[in-house]
Amino acid sequence: MEVDGDDDYKHENGVSEQDEQDEPRAESLPAEDVKEPVATTALSPPAQDSTAQTPAPVPEPKPETPYRPNYRPTYMLSGHSRSISSIKFSPDGKMLASCAADKLVKLWDADTGDIIQTFEGHTEGISDIAWSSNGEFIASASDDKTVRLWSLETFTEVKVLQGHTNFVFCVNFNPSSTMLASGGFDETVRVWDVARGRTLKTLPAHSDPVTAVTFNHDGTLIGSCAMDGLIRIWDTESGQCLKTLADDDNPICSHIKFTPNSRFILASTQDSTIRLWNTQTSKCVKTYTGHTNRTYCIFADFAPGRKHIVSGSEDMKVYLWDLQTREIVQVLDGHRDVVIAVASHPTRRLIASAAMEKDLTIRLWADEPDDEA
Repeated sequence: MEVDGDDDYKHENGVSEQDEQDEPRAESLPAEDVKEPVATTALSPPAQDSTAQTPAPVPEPKPETPYRPNYRPTYMLSGHSRSISSIKFSPDGKMLASCAADKLVKLWDADTGDIIQTFEGHTEGISDIAWSSNGEFIASASDDKTVRLWSLETFTEVKVLQGHTNFVFCVNFNPSSTMLASGGFDETVRVWDVARGRTLKTLPAHSDPVTAVTFNHDGTLIGSCAMDGLIRIWDTESGQCLKTLADDDNPICSHIKFTPNSRFILASTQDSTIRLWNTQTSKCVKTYTGHTNRTYCIFADFAPGRKHIVSGSEDMKVYLWDLQTREIVQVLDGHRDVVIAVASHPTRRLIASAAMEKDLTIRLWADEPDDEA
């Protein structure tokens, strides 16, 4: 997976002066074209004679307005019989994996919406799935207290990772796919050697169930969050806690995700707010509101193009915000229950969303820009 550098995000207005260095940047946002008055100096060209004939003025180009997405539904995937809990696109974007309380992992064709494979083996519901960076394996985290590895070459279960003493709620690979991190209701984060299927470290991470774990872009850091409202950043090698991020009210933290350059963490919390934290200064630099999230652990992601934030909501909708202005730019209707999971395609302007018990569908949405825009 290619990783962008620190120039992924661009400074915009809307952040106080002391937070200017904390501002997120979006690589594809063009710099504003601002004309400044130029002072006359000894090296300035001579002033033009006002009586001389001048060429017709060149019209000023129109200022570029922020891009507004126009996602439309394309496919609706049905197959799970219990609440869907997590969906993830494969690294190459050709497949979508899903898991649910029905104990199954399903694999879908992202282009056609066809079912490719169903993986069976867990004895209890599944809360999360993750792809290895090479696309060869899927890991699944279950209430049966195990993490299981599934081969995409043979479509079989290849390893069962045992060690958690309670429900496993979240899982993620490191960028090189040599390690796996998992967290759960035993309040620990476990780091696993993928090849051997053994625990490398057990981090006494939180004082409540761990709701999300993730690695940064080079795998040197692990981020975790929990129902205790804390976000913690760990040194992968030593297992030492380097930093704790917390809001004054400590709302339950549902999900976290590093930005591609690891300078920021996007965090969903159960006070109906999504926050963008600067990991270097430990400051919250942006908040996104308007959706509803007070009960469930709902995923948030950077929408394709990295100019927008996307999240599910308990009002059965999918919300998109402008990363910089924090404005809601689109709301997607269609689901008939809580939209708990969202995923962004790695290369195309395509979003997947999944809903709970009264809906049981995965919906794919494609961005179709208006021709007039």
